[in-house]
Amino acid sequence: MNKVKKVVVVGGGTAGWITAASLATLLGKNFELCLVESEQIGTVGVGEATIPTLFTLHQLLKINEQDFLTAVNATFKLGISFENWRNVSEDYIHSFGWTGKDCWAAGFQHFWLKGKERGLSTDYGDYCPELIAAKLNKFAITKGEGLNYAYHIDSGLYAKFLRGLAEKGGCKRIEGKINHVATNATSGFIESVKLESGEVVSGDLFIDCSGFRALLMEQTLKTGYEDWTHWLPCDSAIAIQTESVRAPVPYTRSIARDSGWQWRIPLQSRVGNGLVYSSQYQSDDNALQTLLGNIEGPVRTEPNPIKFTTGQRALHWNKNCVAIGLSGGFIEPLESTSIHLIQRAVIRLMQMFPYDGIRDPDVAEFNRQMKQETEHIRDFIILHYHVTNRRDTDFWRYVSSMSLPDSLEHRIDLFKQTGRVFQMPDELFSENSWVQVMLGQGITPEQYHPIVNMMSDRELEGFLSEIKRNVKAKVGQLPSHSDFINHYCRGAS
Repeated sequence: MNKVKKVVVVGGGTAGWITAASLATLLGKNFELCLVESEQIGTVGVGEATIPTLFTLHQLLKINEQDFLTAVNATFKLGISFENWRNVSEDYIHSFGWTGKDCWAAGFQHFWLKGKERGLSTDYGDYCPELIAAKLNKFAITKGEGLNYAYHIDSGLYAKFLRGLAEKGGCKRIEGKINHVATNATSGFIESVKLESGEVVSGDLFIDCSGFRALLMEQTLKTGYEDWTHWLPCDSAIAIQTESVRAPVPYTRSIARDSGWQWRIPLQSRVGNGLVYSSQYQSDDNALQTLLGNIEGPVRTEPNPIKFTTGQRALHWNKNCVAIGLSGGFIEPLESTSIHLIQRAVIRLMQMFPYDGIRDPDVAEFNRQMKQETEHIRDFIILHYHVTNRRDTDFWRYVSSMSLPDSLEHRIDLFKQTGRVFQMPDELFSENSWVQVMLGQGITPEQYHPIVNMMSDRELEGFLSEIKRNVKAKVGQLPSHSDFINHYCRGAS
């Protein structure tokens, strides 16, 4: 029950510097804060597509959007294009924002379903401004009811930007490689880390941002890991950067391949590319050739191979150590959730910060919330793989026939039979996200809510047509994505 007078963040990168910048800016006057990192140790550095929840953190940190976007060579993101997932050569977009209009008893998908049955509806995405803007390569930040958006960012530049914020708030950076972690013989709490230089850094609370190594949480505290490979069999990735050869689109591309999927993230000055795959179904050499055969523009970097095990740590907070980022678990970046989980862990830690000493109820509640949110995201990612018409490779035959978590099986059955979706408390993905992906992957509900029958066909046609007109008008006044970037946040080439 010792008071927390000193916090030590172990590891830099996006996780370390988001943590340090947040603690320094929002709570820093209450304790001493330092971050230990080594320039000898690289970071994974491929979390470059974000989701709109990043706004919450940036607002708390009072980050000026234009300064941030210019510093990180950012482009804008309205959603993700999923290509080849339902069938080869078919695609759909999971967009941000809302589609159509709901009523108190039923989501818009019920009105759309009846319209489809009557020949009155067009594509579900036609009723969503973010999706249409993405397709037309348009974007702007407007006053009033603007578009819901996120960013594509250079993760290395983002970490550098956050470091400046953290150091301004009083965080001390210590350069050095850790070669020993000392723990208390009685409590098992971490007391200090020792660097190769001989310097000892002691602390009361330690934040493990050491990535997949989980230097504190696993190597030292032996916390344990919950392996989800049987649901998400991809265990490898290769990342590579290329020069831009075309104007950046305002969405991330996720292109399904024979044994996984390829990402394409357009920044102002380059494109981030990568292939996520299962080594059980594809060799590393073949994966590299697949990636190199499906990129555009001159290659700027050497291929960066990454190995991982999808899952989460048995505890996200153990004794006086909190795991944030890859040290706490990993879900492949199919829906760009990596930075979101970092952000949520940091905000939760600040909400439950143990000023007067670490208390078991705080630790238990933190772990419960992190576990629950991570499992919700896990289910959403599994959905993309399992609900598919693809049977063309061993990989797709496996994921389409595998057993599912009960929680996901219920959601799929509920939507398939009734068209209903319910968002769980503290869940990241909205009802609209679940509907877009389930429809996009090929589920057509067997019925719609009877409240829709309160509308005549003529009224329903008018209702749907008005929404489409409003979407068209809203998107029609927007400039091109590139023109807006040049006006708002052009970064250094």
